[in-house]
Amino acid sequence: MRGTLARELAMLSVNTNSGALSALRNLEANHKWLETLQERIATGYKVGSVTDDAATYSIAQRMRGDLAGLNAAIGSIDRATVAVDVAVVATESISDILTEMKGKMASLVSARENGDDSAATAYTRDLDAYRDQIKTIISSATFNGTNLIDHSNGVISALANSDGSDTIDFEHQDLSFGGALITLTDDSDYSMAELENSIKNVNAAMSHFGTASRRLEIQKEFTNKLHNVIEEGIGRLVDADLARTAADLQAAQIKEQLGITALSIANQAPRSLLTLFGLKS
Repeated sequence: MRGTLARELAMLSVNTNSGALSALRNLEANHKWLETLQERIATGYKVGSVTDDAATYSIAQRMRGDLAGLNAAIGSIDRATVAVDVAVVATESISDILTEMKGKMASLVSARENGDDSAATAYTRDLDAYRDQIKTIISSATFNGTNLIDHSNGVISALANSDGSDTIDFEHQDLSFGGALITLTDDSDYSMAELENSIKNVNAAMSHFGTASRRLEIQKEFTNKLHNVIEEGIGRLVDADLARTAADLQAAQIKEQLGITALSIANQAPRSLLTLFGLKS
């Protein structure tokens, strides 16, 4: 019987406990996995740093850079949209006033033909008031230092992509008096031909800014969609599946308890050697 027991205990050693070492390795591996799961729950990321997954983290960082560029593009589009919308409102108002001036001009022509100087003077006064109002609208149609309808030649520009290599530009429309579009001069010498020509040109400018506003709106819709797609893509790469992580955490906690038990059992194995010497363990 003692010989049988000796053969069974032949591989046991007080110096090297292979069973304990194996249990310890498993316990350490599970404990590391447990720490990983706890970190995922705390941060919400399965790839929170380059040490978790170098390739995935690098891709995610590059996508985050694209996302930052798109945020800048959206801000640029918003600013350009406001500037263009100010021009749209201004040109609409100017077009309405010029239409009113055309009616007053017809009345002025009639009064002059009938020799009604008093009425002609009143109509001229009204036309002067309309002219001054248009000048006020032109000078006040400014956003963030940009006026797209005065005598300057500024161009409004919006970023169209994440790296700024492409832009959407819209030309300035000079609606100042005596210019190429509003041919009325800055005095009281009005003519029906100049009014009609000015109305046509202002309506063309209004259409120009309306098209610009719509194009910016379309570009922003696209940029927002692209932003959302990239944001979702980053999430798929680095976000943790918290439902699965919670289940894995419970399993890892159970394995840790079992690992501690297994290590305890393995540490007791060398005590069996005492029986070879007739000693009690």
